[in-house]
Parts: sequence; structure tokens; C-alpha cells
Amino acid sequence: MTQLATREAVKAKQDDVQRRGRRLGWMSLGLGVAQLAAPDTVRRISGVDDSPTTRTVVPLVGARELIHAAGLLTSRRKSTWAWTRVVGDAMDLASLGVAIAHRNGRRRRRLVGVTGAVVGITVVDLLTAVQATRAKRIGSTRAVRGSREGGPMELTATTTIRKPPPKVYAFWRELDNLPTFMAHLEEIRTTGDRTSHWSASAPFGKNVEWDAEIVDETPGEKIAWRSTGNADVPNAGTVRFVPAPDGVSTEVHVVLSYNIPGGAIGKAVAKYFGEEPHQQLDDDLRRLKQVLETGQVVRSEGAPWGKRARKEFPQRPAQPLSDSEFAKGADS
Repeated sequence: MTQLATREAVKAKQDDVQRRGRRLGWMSLGLGVAQLAAPDTVRRISGVDDSPTTRTVVPLVGARELIHAAGLLTSRRKSTWAWTRVVGDAMDLASLGVAIAHRNGRRRRRLVGVTGAVVGITVVDLLTAVQATRAKRIGSTRAVRGSREGGPMELTATTTIRKPPPKVYAFWRELDNLPTFMAHLEEIRTTGDRTSHWSASAPFGKNVEWDAEIVDETPGEKIAWRSTGNADVPNAGTVRFVPAPDGVSTEVHVVLSYNIPGGAIGKAVAKYFGEEPHQQLDDDLRRLKQVLETGQVVRSEGAPWGKRARKEFPQRPAQPLSDSEFAKGADS
């Protein structure tokens, strides 16, 4: 099985666990509402309506179910909440066992039926909890293994640019513009309507190249691409151009996925030399904002050489204004 297929299989299993967890959440919600809204009816159906204690216990169990529902429906940590349901089921079964021992006749038969239903629910909860824990462990193991073996890394970043989405999209879609704000890009050569050849600098004076194709595009809204062939650094990405709430600006949402050569060691070394990938993407979007809003990258007076591993976007040292600059400023 290929690495991509394996990742997709793990993702499918995790999605299935999420769906199971949500279904349990809705079930908890229904049980909780019933026990809080109609506790006497629940007690009568269960066969424990002759016990004063259950007047307190049933609403408490209903509140517990609502807490489980909130966790299962809103949290991504389905395994934790599934295990809390298993613990609750065990408590319910123990209480039902005590109730059965102290009743007979019709009430006992009702309790036996309810106990059977709770056993069934417990089995479902237990299976979900085990599968959720296993899926979480597999995902964590693959993430650690991927970082050690140079596996895929996903980066996300967002910025808001005071320009309308069509303008920001058009600037990005003109691939020749990307090196003006993406520091690591040396050149992008268009080879077709949706294909291009990319060249980028890497730490320690290395260069990497790859071919890329646009795989999904919605004019003014989205561009998705991926590397093709035997890329030096296999990668893929998506950029979305979302209208900002102010009705004027654009929210740019970028997701990148690529393999870092050298795995965790390569990442640590790159970070030491000023090439930490997450920071690099944030810096790229900051420069994109500057280019589109001011027409140029704003350079710091205090960092004349830029990053340590590459003298990119070099700055000029701080210095007093010249006479002509001073006069120009005074006139304005």
C-alpha cells in the first residue's frame, strides 16, 4: 500500500470514529433530555418508580448524559468521551443489578429488559472507545514516524489584505508574481495553462526543483495545486480567497503540505538557521499583504541581511536621512 493510500485509510478510519462518536452524542442528548424532562415516565418504564431514591438518581443520570452529549458532539477527542460513557454504563449496570435483586414480578421483568438494552449500548460504547483510541494511536504513531522519516508536514496560515478577492486572486494566479513575496522561490516558469516548473532555494545553498499542476480552481475563490513527477520536495497546497466581514478586504487562507528532507533533524537544523517552515509561510503572507497594499515589501532598518541561512530580501542598515530626503519630508 502506498504512503498516500495508507494516509487515506487512516483518515477514513478516523472519520468513521468521528461519525460514531457523533451518533453516540445524539443518543446521549436524547436520553438526557428524556430523563430530565419526564423523569417519572422514565422511572415507570424502567420499573423503579416505587423507589424514592430514583427520584434523585434519574435526573442526575440525565444531566450526566447531557454532559456526554456536549463532549461527543463538540470535541474532537471522541476516545476520551466514549470511555466516559463506558464508565457511566458500568455504573448504570451496577445500579440496575441492585434494583433487580430487590424487585420481583412485573417491575423485575421491566428492569431485566432495560438492563438488556443498557448492555447493548455498553457494547457499542466500548467498541467505539476502543476504535477511537486505536485510531488516535495510529495517527500519533504515523505523525511521529513521518517527522522522523521526512514525512509530510502540513502548514496553515491566514492573513487579511485590504483588497477585493478578485484582485488578490488575480495576483496569485499570475504565478510569476509568487517569487516577489515567497522568499524561497527563485523562479516559476509557466509550461501550460495549468502546469508550471518551480525552482526554489533551500538551506545551505541548495536548490530544489519540481513540476506542478493546478488540480482545482474556482476563479476569484480558490486555487489548489500539487507537484508532479519526481519532485525534489513533493508538495501540494490550497489557497482560498474569502471576502472579509468589512466588505472590502480579503481573507487569504493557505494550506501547504510537503516533505521536509531529513525529517526531524532537517527541520531542527532549518529552524536553527532561520528557516522554520511555519514562520516562513507567515512571513510570505505578510510580504504578500505588503506588496498588494503598498506595492513593495517593507524592509526593516534593523535587519540588513534578512535570514541567517540566506541573505534574502536584504535590508539597508539604519542611517540618518539625507538632506534631500529631509527636505522632501518637510515639504510633504
